[in-house]
Amino acid sequence: MSRLNITIVGAGYVGLANALLLAQHHAVTVVDIDPARVAALNARRPPVHDVLAEQWLRERTDLTLAATTDAVPALSAAELVVIATPTDYDPVTNAFDTRSVEGVVAQALAANAHATLVIKSTVPVGFTARLRAAHGTDRIVFSPEFLREGQALHDNLYPSRIVVGDRGPRGQQVAALLRQGCLRVDVPVLTTDPTEAEAIKLFANTYLAMRVAFFNELDSYAAIHGLDTRQIIDGVCLDPRIGAGYNNPSFGYGGYCLPKDTKQLLANYRDVPQNLIAAIVQANATRKDFIAEDVLRRLAQCPLRDRQPPTVGVYRLVMKQGSDNFRASAIQGVMKRLKAKGVAVIVYEPAYHGEHFFHSPVVRDLAAFKAQADVILANRRAPELADVADKVYTRDLYGADA
Repeated sequence: MSRLNITIVGAGYVGLANALLLAQHHAVTVVDIDPARVAALNARRPPVHDVLAEQWLRERTDLTLAATTDAVPALSAAELVVIATPTDYDPVTNAFDTRSVEGVVAQALAANAHATLVIKSTVPVGFTARLRAAHGTDRIVFSPEFLREGQALHDNLYPSRIVVGDRGPRGQQVAALLRQGCLRVDVPVLTTDPTEAEAIKLFANTYLAMRVAFFNELDSYAAIHGLDTRQIIDGVCLDPRIGAGYNNPSFGYGGYCLPKDTKQLLANYRDVPQNLIAAIVQANATRKDFIAEDVLRRLAQCPLRDRQPPTVGVYRLVMKQGSDNFRASAIQGVMKRLKAKGVAVIVYEPAYHGEHFFHSPVVRDLAAFKAQADVILANRRAPELADVADKVYTRDLYGADA
């Protein structure tokens, strides 16, 4: 395959992982509006937390990779443009905010008459087809990503599958480029129509959210009835049709993808009969309600210290181990519910640099945090909390993210 000039717009987890994957064999320029991210990449430092990406940027001197804030020259020179900008869920419009993707597509089409545009951002079902029709071009391809925060590069090098939403020559080229950089030998590759590829992404994440919600509701039942959750889960998961993965109870499904993707899929069901998709979305709120009430019950048993009400400590806001991203983490939902009940909350989060988070003080010193908190919320157990295990409230059974 001939060497290409590739421009990637967006230097987050998805953009960085694709940049490193493709820079093994091609010249890659990353465009981002944040000068700090651009400077980090040009200094061979990852702009997001990813241990393998950090190692590659430090050690892989063969990678042809540069970054810039100046989009037009990079887009003009590109033979392939990968779009990896955020599409946050907007509760007002009840849909993803796709303006950043639409803006990059318009800018790229204006600057370049030949390049294939690959959308890696998660979008609503039917988005790519509408965009193609609006611009009168078939140069726009959708290819969903299936990456975990903190392990995005690893998941790109050893993907579970490659899906490309274009069944023609452009789709075949994109699939070959993504496959070329993989270290896994037997990667399943699927080319589909663009709308089907968009649906694959949303249905896959909604299924994962459903599985998280199922085991969380199993745990809620066991907790209320005084049963051993682990015994039940171990027995249920011995059925090979169910399996032992993605079964660890938590405060709810969270992170950047699952909450917004489930809501977007539900919005896409506007004219389609359904019960399950709405239940998956609602189950996450119900779980956070249960966790908050359970913590309140535990707080009621805490003795008053110096006639002061008990304090809840939130240990880490991040959703995933090895991540520095805490957007939409489930523990925040529990925290807000407790604060709405008048509970005093403090936060320990090394990845957050403000003095307060959601009007709660951030305690930098872990020892001071442990001393001040009467109950410590931890979505996942951590060795550094072992000395205050009697204070820790968690539903974690297996010490894993899923």
